[in-house]
Amino acid sequence: MIFRGLFGGRKDEARALAVPVVRNVTIGRSVRLDPLAWRRYGADTKVQLRADALPIVAQGLIDLGADGFVHRFYTDDDLMLQMVSPDPEGQQADDFTLFVPWASAYPPDARARRQWADRLRARTFAHDDLPEYRRFWFGDADERQDPVSFWEEVFDDREGRHVRRIYQTCMLFARDLPGEGRELLLAIEMEPEAGDLTHEIMVGIPLNVGEFEA
Repeated sequence: MIFRGLFGGRKDEARALAVPVVRNVTIGRSVRLDPLAWRRYGADTKVQLRADALPIVAQGLIDLGADGFVHRFYTDDDLMLQMVSPDPEGQQADDFTLFVPWASAYPPDARARRQWADRLRARTFAHDDLPEYRRFWFGDADERQDPVSFWEEVFDDREGRHVRRIYQTCMLFARDLPGEGRELLLAIEMEPEAGDLTHEIMVGIPLNVGEFEA
């Protein structure tokens, strides 16, 4: 799953090390969304887009071990199309979500980091300008639940030559929308290698495979 940087070699080696194309999505292509994928919820969802075309400028890869692989595709304004698959090439991807950035902050001290860690472990998550979301991963039966941590490798070119590694600790929350819909909230502590730690909030909606194409 981890794609190493490419610094030369034969053409077949270059193909082997290139980032995968998942559902025809990769760096340099545009994803076209079915407008109803998010507009059908109207003002009931916090996910609002300026356009239905998403030009992909970066691609992320996460190895979750026995839990499979996560493929992420980013626009230049940090929208994220996420696909989860049991295989590293994404050929069996069957879980799709569109996330938009909501809030980002640099914690000023250790106390702020502890408070954020407590929020990630809680049953519910709320923010100043957001409604309450309930813990989606692991369910909300337990009062506290440890979040998930992993490394993401983010590539800026299809050959996999330039890579950034970002360590993340996160928890997924959700709330119901009208018509059996669901809105997700991803709360993250994010620390790039040789970079500053931030606290991030993204909100998203699940997509069906027929609601996007590239």
